[in-house]
Amino acid sequence: MDDRLVALRRDLHRRPEPAWREFYTTARIVAELDSLGIEDLQLHVGPDALAGDHRLGVPEEAELAPWYERAREYDVDDEVLDALAGGYTGSVAVLDRGEGPTVGLRVDIDALPREEADDPEHVPAAEGFRSEHEGTMHACGHDAHATIGVGVLRRIAESDFEGTLKVFFQPAEEVVGGGKPMAESEHVADVDYLLALHVGLDHPTGEVVAGIGGFLAVSHLRATFHGESAHAGGRPEEGRNAIQALATAVQNCYAIPRHSDGATRINVGVVEGGVAPNIVAEEATLVAEVRGETTDLMEYMDERVRRTLRTAAEMHDCEVEIETGAEAPSATSDAELAGIVADVAGEVDGIETVLDRDDLGGSEDATYLMRAVQENGGRACYVGVGTDHPGGHHTATFDVDEATIGHGVAVLSGAIERIAAERP
Repeated sequence: MDDRLVALRRDLHRRPEPAWREFYTTARIVAELDSLGIEDLQLHVGPDALAGDHRLGVPEEAELAPWYERAREYDVDDEVLDALAGGYTGSVAVLDRGEGPTVGLRVDIDALPREEADDPEHVPAAEGFRSEHEGTMHACGHDAHATIGVGVLRRIAESDFEGTLKVFFQPAEEVVGGGKPMAESEHVADVDYLLALHVGLDHPTGEVVAGIGGFLAVSHLRATFHGESAHAGGRPEEGRNAIQALATAVQNCYAIPRHSDGATRINVGVVEGGVAPNIVAEEATLVAEVRGETTDLMEYMDERVRRTLRTAAEMHDCEVEIETGAEAPSATSDAELAGIVADVAGEVDGIETVLDRDDLGGSEDATYLMRAVQENGGRACYVGVGTDHPGGHHTATFDVDEATIGHGVAVLSGAIERIAAERP
């Protein structure tokens, strides 16, 4: 175990920040990298780290501001924090070690908007690093991901690696909003090989999945129904009920036929509307997501959901405004890179089981970076590093077995060195 990396992970866990509000998190990562004293390390932050016009799901400034001001209260570099203003979070660390391929590592850094358990059996609570930001927690392991990214960079800097290593500390994965702007940045254009990382995923400590696939393409949308208010008792016929239109839409969305070509999903996760039980609602909103085993299947669902929303509005004499939110495509891990990861993992102390592949069964915006590299003629692979976690991902009791940090650093840095040497 590396005490310095454990301390970093616990500090990030203690101060979690949700998508596009990772101000302290980014500044803390930059400070840690600066402290390594690597002379040929370049750090890109703020607009220099991503293509800002492609950011998805960025909150309004009124929501960003409290997080920004709280970060300023901590011991961080004001110059770095200034660069992050407006939600330009995340960073790219570039280590140039001469002739050789460019290898990328993508790790995500954001937290989730949920309360963390305050139970003495919950290790972060028992050992004093439970979230200090009430209502926000690292419930998916991104604190460990960021820490592993730092550890890999340090390990590669100390090795005989020849080429260029780029570590992408990506914001806003949980809203599938940060992958696209990083994929569209200049930093990805010359990447020959890309590895992405996730811990856990129901795999125990000591198990590695060399190449994860089965990413579901995903798209989020918001639909606002507009009707006309009326007195629900005295003049109900004069109203146009937006909630009735929304309710019809929800039921009919779940009735969309599945597709024979592969898995498809629909979920309406948020419904809002109305002001009182005796007023016909003039406005109601839903937020939904669709997924598909392929990007084409996701688009199949997306088109039919939009049609369903429009026809539900028409049925109840309402109008509907549909806004597209964040989205991410599907992707596939390249077998050649997965093979290298598997070979390296089999030689790492503490790794007892190596699986060639597994399906994620969910969505991930690392797929933007993976596809960008593959479309440029390179190769990409998504690696799973197992960790024992007492609660499932996104639950209040989720935690990371910190032995996983050492496993992740060893597997990924070893794979990066071998990829540079063998250039598969």
